[in-house]
Amino acid sequence: MTDSDSANTVPEARATPSSGTAIPSAPVAKKVPFERTHHGHTFVDDYEWMREKESPEVISHLEAENAWTKAQTAHLEGLQESIFTEIKTRIKETDMSVPSRRGNFWYFSRTRAGLDYGISVRVPVSGPDDWTPPEVGEDALPGEEVVFDSNIAAEGQEFFSLGSFSLSDDGRWLLYGVDTSGDERYTLRLRDLSTGQDLDDVIDGTFAGASIDPSGRYVFYTTVDDAWRPEKVWRHRVGTAAVEDVCIFEEPDERYFVGSGFSRSGTMMFVVTGSKTTTGYWVISTDDLEAEPQAVWPRVDGVEYNVEHAVIGGEDRFLITHNRNRADFELVDVPAADPTAQPRPVLDDVDGLRIEDVDAFAGFIVLSYRRGGFARVGIIELGTDSASPFAALEELPFGRETGTLMLSGNPEFAQTAIRLLFTSMSTPSVLYSHSVADGTDTVLKRQPVLGSVDLDAYDETLLWATAEDGTQVPISVVYRSDLHRFGGAGQRTTASAPVEPAPLVLYGYGSYEASMDPYFSVSRLSLLDRGVVFAIAHVRGGGEMGRHWYDQGKTTAKKNTFTDFVAAAHHLVDAGWTQPDQLVATGGSAGGLLMGAVANMAPEIFAGISAHVPFVDALTSILMPELPLTVIEWEEWGDPLHDPDVYEYMRSYSPYENVTDTDYPKILAVTSLNDTRVLYVEPAKWVARLREVGANALLKTEMVAGHGGASGRYDAWRETAFDFAWILDVLGRSDVEIEP
Repeated sequence: MTDSDSANTVPEARATPSSGTAIPSAPVAKKVPFERTHHGHTFVDDYEWMREKESPEVISHLEAENAWTKAQTAHLEGLQESIFTEIKTRIKETDMSVPSRRGNFWYFSRTRAGLDYGISVRVPVSGPDDWTPPEVGEDALPGEEVVFDSNIAAEGQEFFSLGSFSLSDDGRWLLYGVDTSGDERYTLRLRDLSTGQDLDDVIDGTFAGASIDPSGRYVFYTTVDDAWRPEKVWRHRVGTAAVEDVCIFEEPDERYFVGSGFSRSGTMMFVVTGSKTTTGYWVISTDDLEAEPQAVWPRVDGVEYNVEHAVIGGEDRFLITHNRNRADFELVDVPAADPTAQPRPVLDDVDGLRIEDVDAFAGFIVLSYRRGGFARVGIIELGTDSASPFAALEELPFGRETGTLMLSGNPEFAQTAIRLLFTSMSTPSVLYSHSVADGTDTVLKRQPVLGSVDLDAYDETLLWATAEDGTQVPISVVYRSDLHRFGGAGQRTTASAPVEPAPLVLYGYGSYEASMDPYFSVSRLSLLDRGVVFAIAHVRGGGEMGRHWYDQGKTTAKKNTFTDFVAAAHHLVDAGWTQPDQLVATGGSAGGLLMGAVANMAPEIFAGISAHVPFVDALTSILMPELPLTVIEWEEWGDPLHDPDVYEYMRSYSPYENVTDTDYPKILAVTSLNDTRVLYVEPAKWVARLREVGANALLKTEMVAGHGGASGRYDAWRETAFDFAWILDVLGRSDVEIEP
């Protein structure tokens, strides 16, 4: 063995668990100084050599880290198995979705015990006025046929993911795209559902989101550039070779993603380009899909907009949500024949609303928006008066302090009712149909929770923490009420804390204007039933409180995301909900950056930190435009390559570069070798640096997976069980036994 080998991999005296010999110490990564100089500052990176993904040394090091993590968590294997069993026992393994009508069929999916993936099936509708979904049980319905069985497609693969799944209106043609490595590049195939046979049409290396046109004549798909940026939209004629495909749109600006899709009405196809702050739309009528795309509005830096086709007063119109004049967006409509004409306001009063999306149907439109921090849905009925066709917005209430209401599966333009999904931290999701004509609601399905679970035992509340600058930061909290004593005659009041501090897990994200809305989780019950409180800190950088909430947590205001999270942690401690030795923080991806930042900023407030696919070497990545997604990310984080002020700002918080010799909480980092969004090298370098200063840090790398981790549901449950077991161990709750 060479000196280089022994410096990088598990020494000969350190055997892996499979040999039956204990591992005496953690892997020690070799140091290879690499200088990176920008704006007069030089950073010496000792672990940049880990970026060589194909290097046997790198693979050996990751495998050694996995062996060490397995050894350090070996005492939790029984607990992991218990949690896995709890999750498996509480989820209805053999289940089915509620059928959704598309064309002349009702489509739905089945899951079966022992199988990792869903099975897409369908049955014919009884007639054009059939809008009542059939009752589905475990037995096949009359006329039921399999559309696609992912279990068969995944046979022999360690990883499987569908990135495209699109049907022609007549139900004959199925377009599907498969990724078997986790790198998010999909192979497209076409299946003739009348025969069950795939055509010779095979298109490799596509991005997700390909679609077949309603008539089944053409496929439209996107390909990526060397930096993994979707840059080109292609047209493929069904039944021809891929070499004959035509590029219909190319986006040369590296700040923009490009994609395409069809309107719900089926009469328009849109090509969409988007950066973090700017949007462009182009349209093609499905009457002539070989025509050139035509711009809807001129693309203007800083203007975002979405386009939906509607038929209003017998005229083709475009409904457009945009932020030309209002940061929280407004809704207008314009003639489809002349979209640059003077826009007509759809809503007169938008105060307090953050408008997010609009969906058009034959007789009404549905608005998705945020009010008071929560996702809401409202209906605007369409009248026959062409001068004033819009009725007032009717908000659909959910009658709770906290919760999330959203549209869920509404593919048909002519449908007369909409499907909605409601959930909260303590309420399993409820799918129901809302009749627009008479306002009645019909429950279609409640999320099943099996086993000995008493759903009445769980309660939730909304807390508010005060950030450093005085901003009030919301925190959603859920817990099992019978396991915590509250003050006052055994009754809790809103926002009151338990009499005694409880173990608590605090989750955060805070980037890309993504809202971490309250939701119910079956797997989370394994924490709650062991007396753990779970909380979501709705920090700035997300979109919960409107566009300003996002703006105050991005680029050179990014540190607000971190200080908000720390403020939330301190509030939970100061208010008596928990204490530092009973508090674990968790987050993934950009939320993993949050985890790394708060580990450096406030290590004393946390007992442990669980970071999943964490973006912890942020400055290095954002300085490398050749990496996947970097250039488009400059509008989120700033451009440190060309702006010295941004460089210094990012350098001041990037977790990897700010590791110091301090008393860190216990840290678990989980990553995937084939992740193309946050490369495995970031947590690998971070853990090596943390261990260098004596931190108790573990690294677990999925060697065949992508950004979302394992693809099969059973493997995903085992990943969750591993994470929860580690968290419970840190919280001192690993010996608590519960009944599944």
